[in-house]
Amino acid sequence: MAHTYRRLRWIALFGVFAILSGWTGCAELDPALIESVLGGVASQQPLDEATVGRGLREALRVGTGRAVERTSKIDGFLANELIRVHLPEELNSMARALRKIGFGRQIDELEVAMNRAAEKAAGEARTIFVDAIVDMTIADAFAILRGNDSAATDYLQARTAETLRQRFRPIIENKMRAVDLYRGYNRLADTYNALSLGQKPAVQLDSYLTDRTLDGLFTTLAEEEKKIRDDPLARTTELLRRVFARR
Repeated sequence: MAHTYRRLRWIALFGVFAILSGWTGCAELDPALIESVLGGVASQQPLDEATVGRGLREALRVGTGRAVERTSKIDGFLANELIRVHLPEELNSMARALRKIGFGRQIDELEVAMNRAAEKAAGEARTIFVDAIVDMTIADAFAILRGNDSAATDYLQARTAETLRQRFRPIIENKMRAVDLYRGYNRLADTYNALSLGQKPAVQLDSYLTDRTLDGLFTTLAEEEKKIRDDPLARTTELLRRVFARR
């Protein structure tokens, strides 16, 4: 059966290119047109269970790679209001009080430093995400394929969030030191305390920033997943074109 199918596929392709050649005469065929024809034929091949599983893992690999690239650049977090890291609520009272006495620039610098740490940490997330793309059951793979626009992202987040958090937190701590975030925060908190404006807030900046960075990465991954599902041009590999053309 498989041999017969392959023969029929090549006969069909030969016929298509014969027609195309008739349209174009001796002119060179447009590579984009050839790709379109090949993609259309490939999308008609039956999807077996193994192909669906590979396709979903490929979508996650491609999507996480793009998400990391977008968030790890300068202003990847800071300039994107959807994922920008703001000061934790525990620091709002301190921030308001210090702004009133002329420390507004330092408060702004603290928030910028938080976003810079998130951007630097995001650049090292690719390997962690790839390692976290676990084997899917056949039922999971088909449910994700036919699911909503963020089904693969939701699956990855639900199955791996805690593991990712544990592996990512040391990276965050390192990047916080790299941008002097701890020092900047301690200066402001000590000033707040010394001026009797209030007690030094009890906040775990590393935990907070770890969670916000991962949230930003998953939010961006969901956007990339939607592109792969909706936009044929975002399906940059043959496997993605084949699997998602059949949704």
